[in-house]
Amino acid sequence: MRSNRGRDTSLELRVRRELHRRGLRYRVDVAPLHGLRSRADIVFTRRRIAVYLDGCFWHGCPTHGVIPIAHSDYWQPKLARNKERDAQATLALQEAGWIVLRFWEHEGTASVVAAISSEVGDRSVSAPAASGP
Repeated sequence: MRSNRGRDTSLELRVRRELHRRGLRYRVDVAPLHGLRSRADIVFTRRRIAVYLDGCFWHGCPTHGVIPIAHSDYWQPKLARNKERDAQATLALQEAGWIVLRFWEHEGTASVVAAISSEVGDRSVSAPAASGP
């Protein structure tokens, strides 16, 4: 399993390259919230947008996520935990006011970049609220 990359997958690199080409700046492989176990692949911190580019196998894609027959007693609970952790991270971020975008690795780079760019453009950066009188 050492060949499973935690970051810098080919999809991530293609998406990041195109976002950068469009002038969008972001952080890579960071936990959007303190104490959150999940690290987003791309984070727009000021706009509070977390982007996850999920692998079909590891995150249980309904189209391509197949549990291996060999050692299924190991893989089934492991992959179920991954899906549960994804759902918990999404909920925690949404409750904290973040926009969470999740894409499958089989989705086309152009459509992923278009969706991210649209959301980033829609979510303008506003000045922090002034405290006090």
